[in-house]
Amino acid sequence: MTITNQTSLRANKPRGLHARWRGLRMLAAVALVGAALAGCTGEQFQKGYILPPGALEQIPIGASQDQVLIVMGTPSTVATLDGEVFYYISQRSERMVAFMNQKVVDQRVIAVYFDKNRRVRRLANYGLQDGKIFDFISRTTATSGQEMSYLAPLFKLLSFN
Repeated sequence: MTITNQTSLRANKPRGLHARWRGLRMLAAVALVGAALAGCTGEQFQKGYILPPGALEQIPIGASQDQVLIVMGTPSTVATLDGEVFYYISQRSERMVAFMNQKVVDQRVIAVYFDKNRRVRRLANYGLQDGKIFDFISRTTATSGQEMSYLAPLFKLLSFN
């Protein structure tokens, strides 16, 4: 009787070991598929200037150019247009699935206009709304003229797609 019990125990051992390896292989396959699917999730990209929260509220009309540099940092580009203008340029894009093209979600150009005394004359936060350049501070569409001649190329430069 003891011989049959020992043979039945030996016969069960390989099955248990085989079942464990099969379980580990299944777990490894599930982990591999999960890792592959995690690589396919969407991504967001921020290019250019990142506006600190509350930064525009810290710059009142009449503030000095040095104060703007302390609060906002170095501008992306500078122009002279009836005084000096600091432009802070940013773009936010995303792609829903890895290996797909990026889609531009938001483009912004923050403009700080200075007078001849290097004091803030006006602030503008330009973006695109309905395909037109729109100032999100004054809630107006920019009109054609010297100012538009600077802004239009900036937005075209940002639009890679």
